[in-house]
Amino acid sequence: MTKTGILLPDTVEKERPEQGKIIAVGIGKKLEDGKIIPLEVKPGDIVLFSKYGPNEVKVEDKEYLIAKEEDILAIIE
Repeated sequence: MTKTGILLPDTVEKERPEQGKIIAVGIGKKLEDGKIIPLEVKPGDIVLFSKYGPNEVKVEDKEYLIAKEEDILAIIE
């Protein structure tokens, strides 16, 4: 339990971010006014992401993760 009274499960400290390579990206985030904000990640980037953030998909017997840019914790240089 934290000092503020929030109960955290024991697994929180054991869960580590996952690492992966960006294969493809979309055009960016579309705002309500139609403007596009370009993405900071690009194909080839190695990134850290939260374990439960991305969605798993299977394409032609290969498994991929689809994530929002806000699920990415860091770009490894």
